Amino acid sequence: MRFELTREFLSILRFKIAESDLLWIKENILELHFADIAEILDKLTSDEAKYIYFEMDEELQADVLMELEEDVRDRFLSSLSTKEIADQLENLDSDDAADILGELSDEKIQEVISQMEDDEAAEDIVDLLNYDEDTAGGLMQKEFIQARVDWPVNRCLVELRRQAEDVEKVYTIYVVDKLNKLVGVLSLKRLLFASPKSLISDLFQGKNIIYVKTSDSSEDVVKVMEKYDLVSVPVVDLQNKLVGRITLDDVVDVIKEEADKDFQLASGISERIESTFSVWRITKARIPWLFIAMLGGTLGAQVIAQFQGGITKVPALAFFIPLITAMGGNVGVQSSAIVVQSLAKGSGQFGSILQKLGKEAIVALVNGIILSAIIYGIAFYFENGTLGLVVSISLFTVIVFAALFGTLIPLVLNHYKIDPALATGPFVTTLNDIVGLFIYFTVGMLLYKM
Repeated sequence: MRFELTREFLSILRFKIAESDLLWIKENILELHFADIAEILDKLTSDEAKYIYFEMDEELQADVLMELEEDVRDRFLSSLSTKEIADQLENLDSDDAADILGELSDEKIQEVISQMEDDEAAEDIVDLLNYDEDTAGGLMQKEFIQARVDWPVNRCLVELRRQAEDVEKVYTIYVVDKLNKLVGVLSLKRLLFASPKSLISDLFQGKNIIYVKTSDSSEDVVKVMEKYDLVSVPVVDLQNKLVGRITLDDVVDVIKEEADKDFQLASGISERIESTFSVWRITKARIPWLFIAMLGGTLGAQVIAQFQGGITKVPALAFFIPLITAMGGNVGVQSSAIVVQSLAKGSGQFGSILQKLGKEAIVALVNGIILSAIIYGIAFYFENGTLGLVVSISLFTVIVFAALFGTLIPLVLNHYKIDPALATGPFVTTLNDIVGLFIYFTVGMLLYKM
Protein backbone atom coordinates (compact mmCIF):
# COMPACT_ATOMS: atom_id res chain seq x y z
CA MET A 1 0.00 0.00 0.00
CA ARG A 2 1.30 3.45 -0.94
CA PHE A 3 2.22 5.64 2.02
CA GLU A 4 0.84 9.19 2.14
CA LEU A 5 2.30 11.72 4.56
CA THR A 6 -0.27 13.91 6.36
CA ARG A 7 -0.13 16.65 8.97
CA GLU A 8 -1.93 14.41 11.42
CA PHE A 9 0.70 11.70 10.98
CA LEU A 10 3.52 14.20 11.56
CA SER A 11 1.83 15.49 14.71
CA ILE A 12 1.51 11.96 16.08
CA LEU A 13 5.13 11.20 15.13
CA ARG A 14 6.45 14.29 16.91
CA PHE A 15 4.50 13.30 20.01
CA LYS A 16 5.94 9.76 19.86
CA ILE A 17 9.47 11.15 19.48
CA ALA A 18 8.94 13.40 22.50
CA GLU A 19 7.68 10.37 24.44
CA SER A 20 10.63 8.23 23.16
CA ASP A 21 8.16 5.60 21.98
CA LEU A 22 10.64 3.44 20.03
CA LEU A 23 8.21 0.56 19.60
CA TRP A 24 5.71 2.78 17.75
CA ILE A 25 8.48 4.31 15.63
CA LYS A 26 9.85 0.91 14.62
CA GLU A 27 6.41 -0.40 13.67
CA ASN A 28 5.14 2.72 11.89
CA ILE A 29 8.29 4.38 10.49
CA LEU A 30 11.16 1.96 10.11
CA GLU A 31 8.98 -0.60 8.29
CA LEU A 32 8.24 1.90 5.50
CA HIS A 33 10.08 2.17 2.18
CA PHE A 34 13.28 4.23 2.51
CA ALA A 35 11.90 6.89 0.12
CA ASP A 36 8.88 7.36 2.40
CA ILE A 37 11.15 7.57 5.46
CA ALA A 38 13.24 10.24 3.73
CA GLU A 39 10.07 12.20 2.95
CA ILE A 40 9.18 12.10 6.65
CA LEU A 41 12.66 13.17 7.78
CA ASP A 42 12.53 16.11 5.34
CA LYS A 43 9.67 17.53 7.43
CA LEU A 44 11.29 17.07 10.85
CA THR A 45 13.83 19.15 12.75
CA SER A 46 17.47 18.01 12.75
CA ASP A 47 17.18 16.61 16.27
CA GLU A 48 13.96 14.74 15.48
CA ALA A 49 15.45 13.34 12.26
CA LYS A 50 18.62 12.22 14.05
CA TYR A 51 16.55 10.42 16.70
CA ILE A 52 14.84 8.29 14.04
CA TYR A 53 17.87 7.98 11.78
CA PHE A 54 20.10 6.35 14.39
CA GLU A 55 17.44 3.73 15.12
CA MET A 56 17.83 2.35 11.57
CA ASP A 57 20.22 -0.39 10.49
CA GLU A 58 23.22 0.60 8.36
CA GLU A 59 21.71 -0.42 5.03
CA LEU A 60 18.52 1.54 5.65
CA GLN A 61 20.53 4.56 6.82
CA ALA A 62 22.47 4.59 3.55
CA ASP A 63 19.31 4.42 1.41
CA VAL A 64 17.50 7.11 3.41
CA LEU A 65 20.48 9.47 3.46
CA MET A 66 20.69 9.56 -0.34
CA GLU A 67 16.92 10.10 -0.67
CA LEU A 68 16.88 13.20 1.51
CA GLU A 69 16.47 16.57 -0.17
CA GLU A 70 19.92 18.07 -0.78
CA ASP A 71 19.50 21.04 1.54
CA VAL A 72 17.97 18.84 4.26
CA ARG A 73 20.85 16.37 3.94
CA ASP A 74 23.37 19.22 4.19
CA ARG A 75 21.75 20.50 7.38
CA PHE A 76 21.54 16.99 8.78
CA LEU A 77 25.21 16.22 8.08
CA SER A 78 26.31 19.57 9.51
CA SER A 79 24.77 18.51 12.81
CA LEU A 80 26.91 15.35 12.92
CA SER A 81 30.49 15.02 14.12
CA THR A 82 33.21 14.11 11.61
CA LYS A 83 33.33 10.61 13.12
CA GLU A 84 29.58 10.16 12.62
CA ILE A 85 29.85 11.39 9.02
CA ALA A 86 32.74 8.98 8.40
CA ASP A 87 30.66 6.08 9.72
CA GLN A 88 27.78 7.01 7.40
CA LEU A 89 30.03 7.26 4.34
CA GLU A 90 31.35 3.74 4.86
CA ASN A 91 27.80 2.43 4.38
CA LEU A 92 27.31 4.21 1.04
CA ASP A 93 28.36 3.35 -2.50
CA SER A 94 31.63 5.10 -3.29
CA ASP A 95 30.06 7.51 -5.81
CA ASP A 96 27.37 8.61 -3.34
CA ALA A 97 29.95 9.00 -0.57
CA ALA A 98 32.16 11.10 -2.84
CA ASP A 99 29.22 13.31 -3.82
CA ILE A 100 28.41 14.02 -0.17
CA LEU A 101 32.03 14.52 0.81
CA GLY A 102 32.61 16.85 -2.13
CA GLU A 103 30.09 19.31 -0.68
CA LEU A 104 32.18 19.78 2.49
CA SER A 105 35.12 22.12 3.01
CA ASP A 106 38.64 20.82 2.27
CA GLU A 107 39.49 20.86 5.96
CA LYS A 108 36.42 18.86 6.90
CA ILE A 109 37.02 16.39 4.05
CA GLN A 110 40.46 15.59 5.48
CA GLU A 111 39.02 15.19 8.99
CA VAL A 112 36.28 12.82 7.77
CA ILE A 113 38.69 10.72 5.67
CA SER A 114 41.07 10.39 8.64
CA GLN A 115 38.17 9.10 10.76
CA MET A 116 37.20 6.33 8.32
CA GLU A 117 38.13 2.83 9.50
CA ASP A 118 37.77 1.16 6.10
CA ASP A 119 41.00 2.16 4.32
CA GLU A 120 39.89 0.69 0.99
CA ALA A 121 36.62 2.64 1.03
CA ALA A 122 38.49 5.82 1.95
CA GLU A 123 40.94 5.28 -0.90
CA ASP A 124 38.10 4.80 -3.40
CA ILE A 125 36.37 7.99 -2.26
CA VAL A 126 39.57 10.05 -2.44
CA ASP A 127 40.19 8.69 -5.95
CA LEU A 128 36.70 9.76 -7.09
CA LEU A 129 37.16 13.24 -5.63
CA ASN A 130 40.03 13.79 -8.07
CA TYR A 131 37.60 13.73 -11.01
CA ASP A 132 35.42 16.60 -12.11
CA GLU A 133 31.84 15.96 -10.99
CA ASP A 134 30.54 16.50 -14.55
CA THR A 135 32.67 13.71 -16.04
CA ALA A 136 32.29 9.94 -16.19
CA GLY A 137 35.01 9.69 -13.53
CA GLY A 138 32.94 11.87 -11.22
CA LEU A 139 29.79 9.83 -11.86
CA MET A 140 31.23 6.33 -11.56
CA GLN A 141 31.26 4.04 -8.55
CA LYS A 142 34.14 1.76 -7.66
CA GLU A 143 31.91 -1.18 -6.70
CA PHE A 144 31.53 -3.60 -9.60
CA ILE A 145 31.99 -7.25 -10.51
CA GLN A 146 34.96 -8.28 -12.63
CA ALA A 147 36.50 -11.57 -13.74
CA ARG A 148 39.90 -12.41 -15.19
CA VAL A 149 39.83 -13.75 -18.72
CA ASP A 150 42.09 -16.71 -17.75
CA TRP A 151 39.99 -17.88 -14.76
CA PRO A 152 38.04 -21.15 -14.84
CA VAL A 153 34.34 -20.87 -13.97
CA ASN A 154 34.67 -22.50 -10.53
CA ARG A 155 37.29 -19.99 -9.41
CA CYS A 156 35.32 -17.15 -10.97
CA LEU A 157 32.23 -18.03 -8.90
CA VAL A 158 34.27 -18.00 -5.69
CA GLU A 159 35.79 -14.62 -6.55
CA LEU A 160 32.44 -13.15 -7.56
CA ARG A 161 30.85 -14.16 -4.25
CA ARG A 162 33.60 -12.27 -2.47
CA GLN A 163 33.26 -9.21 -4.69
CA ALA A 164 29.46 -9.19 -4.47
CA GLU A 165 29.58 -8.34 -0.76
CA ASP A 166 30.25 -4.70 -1.69
CA VAL A 167 27.99 -4.53 -4.76
CA GLU A 168 24.31 -3.77 -4.25
CA LYS A 169 23.14 -4.67 -7.77
CA VAL A 170 24.88 -6.91 -10.28
CA TYR A 171 24.04 -6.08 -13.89
CA THR A 172 27.04 -7.31 -15.85
CA ILE A 173 30.35 -9.07 -15.19
CA TYR A 174 33.27 -7.18 -16.71
CA VAL A 175 36.13 -9.28 -18.04
CA VAL A 176 39.72 -8.00 -17.75
CA ASP A 177 43.17 -9.30 -18.64
CA LYS A 178 46.22 -9.61 -16.37
CA LEU A 179 46.88 -5.86 -16.65
CA ASN A 180 43.27 -5.10 -15.60
CA LYS A 181 42.41 -3.84 -19.10
CA LEU A 182 38.80 -4.28 -20.17
CA VAL A 183 38.50 -7.01 -22.81
CA GLY A 184 34.81 -7.87 -22.72
CA VAL A 185 31.63 -8.57 -20.77
CA LEU A 186 29.99 -11.75 -19.49
CA SER A 187 26.33 -12.35 -18.69
CA LEU A 188 25.55 -13.85 -15.30
CA LYS A 189 23.17 -16.34 -16.90
CA ARG A 190 25.86 -17.77 -19.19
CA LEU A 191 28.27 -18.07 -16.27
CA LEU A 192 25.77 -19.98 -14.11
CA PHE A 193 25.03 -22.51 -16.86
CA ALA A 194 28.68 -23.06 -17.81
CA SER A 195 30.77 -26.09 -16.88
CA PRO A 196 32.91 -25.50 -13.72
CA LYS A 197 36.10 -26.25 -15.68
CA SER A 198 35.29 -23.93 -18.58
CA LEU A 199 37.46 -20.85 -19.00
CA ILE A 200 36.06 -17.34 -18.99
CA SER A 201 37.95 -16.78 -22.25
CA ASP A 202 35.53 -19.25 -23.90
CA LEU A 203 32.41 -17.57 -22.51
CA PHE A 204 32.79 -13.79 -22.59
CA GLN A 205 31.68 -11.37 -25.32
CA GLY A 206 34.67 -9.43 -26.63
CA LYS A 207 33.17 -7.68 -29.65
CA ASN A 208 31.54 -4.26 -29.77
CA ILE A 209 32.21 -3.48 -26.11
CA ILE A 210 30.44 -0.29 -25.04
CA TYR A 211 32.37 1.74 -22.47
CA VAL A 212 33.16 5.33 -21.53
CA LYS A 213 36.41 6.96 -20.45
CA THR A 214 36.89 8.79 -17.16
CA SER A 215 37.34 12.09 -19.03
CA ASP A 216 34.05 11.81 -20.98
CA SER A 217 31.42 14.39 -20.03
CA SER A 218 28.27 13.40 -18.18
CA GLU A 219 26.26 14.39 -21.26
CA ASP A 220 28.29 11.91 -23.35
CA VAL A 221 27.60 9.18 -20.79
CA VAL A 222 23.86 9.86 -21.00
CA LYS A 223 23.94 9.68 -24.81
CA VAL A 224 25.87 6.38 -24.80
CA MET A 225 23.54 4.72 -22.28
CA GLU A 226 20.46 6.02 -24.09
CA LYS A 227 21.68 4.94 -27.53
CA TYR A 228 22.63 1.41 -26.49
CA ASP A 229 19.82 1.00 -23.91
CA LEU A 230 22.22 0.14 -21.07
CA VAL A 231 21.48 -0.20 -17.35
CA SER A 232 25.18 0.13 -16.55
CA VAL A 233 28.33 1.01 -18.46
CA PRO A 234 31.99 0.28 -17.60
CA VAL A 235 34.43 3.16 -17.15
CA VAL A 236 38.08 2.87 -18.23
CA ASP A 237 41.05 5.18 -17.79
CA LEU A 238 43.38 6.43 -20.52
CA GLN A 239 45.19 3.07 -20.50
CA ASN A 240 41.90 1.22 -21.01
CA LYS A 241 42.07 -0.19 -17.48
CA LEU A 242 38.74 -0.86 -15.80
CA VAL A 243 38.27 1.63 -12.95
CA GLY A 244 34.51 1.75 -12.31
CA ARG A 245 30.98 1.60 -13.62
CA ILE A 246 28.07 4.00 -14.02
CA THR A 247 24.56 2.75 -13.30
CA LEU A 248 21.21 3.88 -14.64
CA ASP A 249 20.16 5.60 -11.40
CA ASP A 250 23.19 7.91 -11.62
CA VAL A 251 22.33 8.79 -15.22
CA VAL A 252 18.71 9.50 -14.31
CA ASP A 253 19.98 11.97 -11.69
CA VAL A 254 22.09 13.69 -14.37
CA ILE A 255 19.13 13.90 -16.76
CA LYS A 256 16.92 15.35 -14.03
CA GLU A 257 19.53 17.92 -13.00
CA GLU A 258 20.07 18.98 -16.62
CA ALA A 259 16.32 19.24 -17.21
CA ASP A 260 15.91 21.34 -14.05
CA LYS A 261 18.82 23.57 -15.06
CA ASP A 262 17.53 24.08 -18.60
CA PHE A 263 14.03 24.83 -17.36
CA GLN A 264 15.36 27.42 -14.93
CA LEU A 265 17.59 28.97 -17.59
CA ALA A 266 14.62 29.14 -19.93
CA SER A 267 12.70 30.89 -17.15
CA GLY A 268 15.45 33.46 -16.69
CA ILE A 269 17.13 32.00 -13.60
CA SER A 270 20.92 32.02 -13.84
CA GLU A 271 21.73 29.23 -11.39
CA ARG A 272 20.09 26.17 -9.87
CA ILE A 273 17.87 27.12 -6.94
CA GLU A 274 15.28 25.46 -4.73
CA SER A 275 12.24 26.97 -3.05
CA THR A 276 13.89 26.25 0.31
CA PHE A 277 16.92 28.49 -0.45
CA SER A 278 17.32 31.86 1.25
CA VAL A 279 15.61 34.97 -0.13
CA TRP A 280 18.99 36.53 -1.00
CA ARG A 281 20.20 33.45 -2.92
CA ILE A 282 16.96 33.22 -4.90
CA THR A 283 17.04 36.96 -5.64
CA LYS A 284 20.67 36.78 -6.79
CA ALA A 285 19.78 33.99 -9.24
CA ARG A 286 16.77 35.78 -10.69
CA ILE A 287 17.75 39.44 -10.86
CA PRO A 288 20.36 39.34 -13.71
CA TRP A 289 17.81 38.35 -16.35
CA LEU A 290 15.12 40.55 -14.83
CA PHE A 291 17.57 43.43 -15.20
CA ILE A 292 18.16 42.48 -18.86
CA ALA A 293 14.40 42.26 -19.41
CA MET A 294 14.00 45.69 -17.84
CA LEU A 295 16.65 47.14 -20.18
CA GLY A 296 14.91 45.47 -23.10
CA GLY A 297 11.62 47.00 -22.04
CA THR A 298 13.31 50.39 -21.81
CA LEU A 299 14.65 50.01 -25.34
CA GLY A 300 11.18 48.99 -26.48
CA ALA A 301 9.80 52.15 -24.91
CA GLN A 302 12.45 54.14 -26.80
CA VAL A 303 11.32 52.56 -30.07
CA ILE A 304 7.71 53.56 -29.33
CA ALA A 305 8.85 57.07 -28.39
CA GLN A 306 10.64 57.44 -31.72
CA PHE A 307 7.34 56.80 -33.51
CA GLN A 308 5.21 58.86 -31.15
CA GLY A 309 4.19 61.23 -33.92
CA GLY A 310 2.85 58.41 -36.04
CA ILE A 311 0.86 57.00 -33.15
CA THR A 312 -0.64 60.46 -32.54
CA LYS A 313 -1.81 60.65 -36.16
CA VAL A 314 -3.03 57.01 -36.26
CA PRO A 315 -3.98 56.04 -32.68
CA ALA A 316 -5.22 52.65 -33.89
CA LEU A 317 -1.57 51.61 -34.34
CA ALA A 318 -1.30 51.36 -30.54
CA PHE A 319 -4.05 48.73 -30.43
CA PHE A 320 -1.80 46.04 -31.91
CA ILE A 321 1.45 46.69 -30.01
CA PRO A 322 0.75 43.82 -27.51
CA LEU A 323 -0.07 41.47 -30.39
CA ILE A 324 3.20 42.14 -32.24
CA THR A 325 5.39 41.75 -29.14
CA ALA A 326 3.56 38.66 -27.91
CA MET A 327 3.67 36.87 -31.27
CA GLY A 328 7.36 37.64 -31.79
CA GLY A 329 8.25 36.29 -28.35
CA ASN A 330 6.10 33.15 -28.72
CA VAL A 331 7.42 32.24 -32.17
CA GLY A 332 11.03 32.83 -31.06
CA VAL A 333 10.67 30.64 -27.98
CA GLN A 334 8.98 27.86 -29.98
CA SER A 335 11.75 27.82 -32.60
CA SER A 336 14.58 27.97 -30.05
CA ALA A 337 12.98 25.20 -27.98
CA ILE A 338 13.03 22.86 -31.01
CA VAL A 339 16.71 23.58 -31.68
CA VAL A 340 17.71 23.28 -28.00
CA GLN A 341 15.95 19.93 -27.83
CA SER A 342 17.82 18.72 -30.93
CA LEU A 343 21.16 19.87 -29.50
CA ALA A 344 20.44 18.13 -26.21
CA LYS A 345 19.87 14.88 -28.11
CA GLY A 346 23.17 15.31 -29.95
CA SER A 347 21.64 16.17 -33.33
CA GLY A 348 24.29 18.77 -34.03
CA GLN A 349 25.61 17.60 -37.38
CA PHE A 350 25.79 20.22 -40.12
CA GLY A 351 23.30 18.41 -42.36
CA SER A 352 20.84 17.96 -39.52
CA ILE A 353 21.10 21.65 -38.58
CA LEU A 354 20.49 22.80 -42.17
CA GLN A 355 17.50 20.48 -42.42
CA LYS A 356 16.00 21.92 -39.22
CA LEU A 357 16.69 25.49 -40.35
CA GLY A 358 14.93 24.82 -43.64
CA LYS A 359 11.96 23.16 -41.98
CA GLU A 360 11.65 25.96 -39.41
CA ALA A 361 11.72 28.56 -42.21
CA ILE A 362 8.91 26.77 -44.05
CA VAL A 363 6.87 26.47 -40.85
CA ALA A 364 7.37 30.20 -40.19
CA LEU A 365 6.21 31.08 -43.72
CA VAL A 366 3.08 28.91 -43.46
CA ASN A 367 2.22 30.22 -39.98
CA GLY A 368 2.92 33.78 -41.09
CA ILE A 369 0.62 33.55 -44.10
CA ILE A 370 -2.25 32.01 -42.13
CA LEU A 371 -2.03 34.37 -39.16
CA SER A 372 -1.44 37.46 -41.31
CA ALA A 373 -4.57 36.71 -43.33
CA ILE A 374 -6.63 36.38 -40.16
CA ILE A 375 -5.24 39.54 -38.55
CA TYR A 376 -5.87 41.52 -41.74
CA GLY A 377 -9.59 40.91 -41.36
CA ILE A 378 -9.52 41.83 -37.66
CA ALA A 379 -7.51 45.05 -38.23
CA PHE A 380 -9.75 45.98 -41.19
CA TYR A 381 -12.75 45.68 -38.88
CA PHE A 382 -11.02 47.91 -36.30
CA GLU A 383 -10.09 50.75 -38.67
CA ASN A 384 -9.58 50.29 -42.42
CA GLY A 385 -7.67 48.38 -45.09
CA THR A 386 -4.46 50.37 -44.57
CA LEU A 387 -4.26 49.37 -40.90
CA GLY A 388 -5.04 45.81 -41.94
CA LEU A 389 -2.08 45.83 -44.34
CA VAL A 390 0.22 47.38 -41.73
CA VAL A 391 -0.62 44.79 -39.07
CA SER A 392 -0.66 41.78 -41.43
CA ILE A 393 2.63 42.66 -43.18
CA SER A 394 4.28 43.43 -39.83
CA LEU A 395 3.04 40.22 -38.24
CA PHE A 396 4.26 38.13 -41.17
CA THR A 397 7.69 39.79 -41.05
CA VAL A 398 7.94 39.48 -37.27
CA ILE A 399 7.03 35.77 -37.35
CA VAL A 400 9.68 34.99 -39.97
CA PHE A 401 12.30 37.12 -38.20
CA ALA A 402 11.50 35.62 -34.76
CA ALA A 403 11.70 32.07 -36.14
CA LEU A 404 15.06 32.87 -37.74
CA PHE A 405 16.47 34.37 -34.53
CA GLY A 406 14.99 31.64 -32.38
CA THR A 407 16.70 29.02 -34.54
CA LEU A 408 20.08 30.69 -34.97
CA ILE A 409 20.72 32.03 -31.45
CA PRO A 410 20.88 28.63 -29.69
CA LEU A 411 23.19 27.36 -32.44
CA VAL A 412 25.51 30.34 -31.92
CA LEU A 413 25.46 29.90 -28.14
CA ASN A 414 26.21 26.19 -28.51
CA HIS A 415 29.12 26.99 -30.86
CA TYR A 416 30.68 29.20 -28.18
CA LYS A 417 30.14 26.57 -25.45
CA ILE A 418 27.33 28.55 -23.79
CA ASP A 419 24.26 26.62 -22.66
CA PRO A 420 21.78 27.03 -25.57
CA ALA A 421 18.85 26.79 -23.11
CA LEU A 422 19.47 30.51 -22.50
CA ALA A 423 17.97 31.11 -25.93
CA THR A 424 14.53 29.88 -24.81
CA GLY A 425 14.33 32.47 -22.04
CA PRO A 426 14.14 36.27 -21.73
CA PHE A 427 17.06 36.77 -24.13
CA VAL A 428 15.09 35.83 -27.27
CA THR A 429 11.81 37.25 -25.99
CA THR A 430 13.27 40.66 -25.18
CA LEU A 431 15.18 40.90 -28.45
CA ASN A 432 12.12 39.95 -30.49
CA ASP A 433 10.01 42.54 -28.64
CA ILE A 434 12.38 45.35 -29.62
CA VAL A 435 12.86 44.26 -33.23
CA GLY A 436 9.15 43.48 -33.61
CA LEU A 437 8.13 46.97 -32.50
CA PHE A 438 10.66 48.53 -34.85
CA ILE A 439 9.35 46.47 -37.80
CA TYR A 440 5.72 47.27 -36.93
CA PHE A 441 6.15 51.04 -36.72
CA THR A 442 8.46 51.18 -39.74
CA VAL A 443 5.85 49.40 -41.88
CA GLY A 444 3.17 51.67 -40.43
CA MET A 445 5.11 54.82 -41.27
CA LEU A 446 5.75 53.63 -44.82
CA LEU A 447 2.18 52.61 -45.63
CA TYR A 448 0.66 55.67 -43.98
CA LYS A 449 3.32 57.80 -45.76
CA MET A 450 4.36 59.65 -42.61
